[in-house]
Amino acid sequence: MDISVVVPLYNEQDSLRELHQWIKRVMGEHHFTYEIIFVNDGSSDKSWSIIEELHQQYPEVKGIKFRRNYGKSPALYCGFKRAEGNVVITMDADLQDSPDEIPELYRMIMEDGYDLVSGYKQKRYDPLSKTLPTKLFNATARRVSGIHNLHDFNCGLKSYRKEVVKNIEVFGEMHRYIPYLAKNAGFSKIGEKVVHHQSRKYGKTKFGGLNRFFNGYLDLITLWFLSTFGVKPMHIFGFLGSLMFILGFFLTLGIGIHKLYALANGIPAVLITESPYFYLSLTLMIIGTQLFVAGFLGELIVRHAPDRNNYNIEKEI
Repeated sequence: MDISVVVPLYNEQDSLRELHQWIKRVMGEHHFTYEIIFVNDGSSDKSWSIIEELHQQYPEVKGIKFRRNYGKSPALYCGFKRAEGNVVITMDADLQDSPDEIPELYRMIMEDGYDLVSGYKQKRYDPLSKTLPTKLFNATARRVSGIHNLHDFNCGLKSYRKEVVKNIEVFGEMHRYIPYLAKNAGFSKIGEKVVHHQSRKYGKTKFGGLNRFFNGYLDLITLWFLSTFGVKPMHIFGFLGSLMFILGFFLTLGIGIHKLYALANGIPAVLITESPYFYLSLTLMIIGTQLFVAGFLGELIVRHAPDRNNYNIEKEI
């Protein structure tokens, strides 16, 4: 199979039929073999009924239905697991992403040799509350990830080599930083394509700007920490713990030497326990020991819970 199109959605009943016909037309014009995997993320409208109807008429339409709303990352994770195409295309269901971009995204993977190609919406039709945080996210993400050629990490329209989606784990809200996840998994050939962005035709956006701003930065910090120290937590906790313990030890040693010098020369000196430096040094040594132990325990629990990506799926077609 040439292409798997993975479409996460939440309450997009008005756009599904139009999106399917658009994808179907593009695939037919370019003679692609394909499948469309709609992942219904706990929609409360008629989205799933429409997906079932499309599946009855068009066998290339497949679906996954969550019992409740989990978020975009879990939807992509489950869609990636089921995808069978040599190239996997992701797009949003709100018709803001154009299926006409699919042939070139496919070509960049198969002919140009990219592992991942991310869309870049130069001209956006989103409100300022969404575009301003996005610009800040992307500037920070480029700096932290080292992927300097991407302008829009969070664009929903992307293409992937099949091996990429089978070797990355999209969890929590990490869909914003899939290129970073791919790079950490060893897929370093990451490209970008300017894509057409359309104004929303039905409904309203499901994501608020301020919420994306704070959550996005927290996710980026988490991803940076996991990619840098996730496999070897002792490298950070052990280092900081050892540094604080050594500082506390030498401070304690200095206090003791000062006390002995005063006694040897008949100089009046306060009790060691009355010196604030004694308690400072003791605190440093205790915290240092705790950090070192945290690093050691982190080494033992370096892998996350095995059921982290177990989602309650009600139906699959």
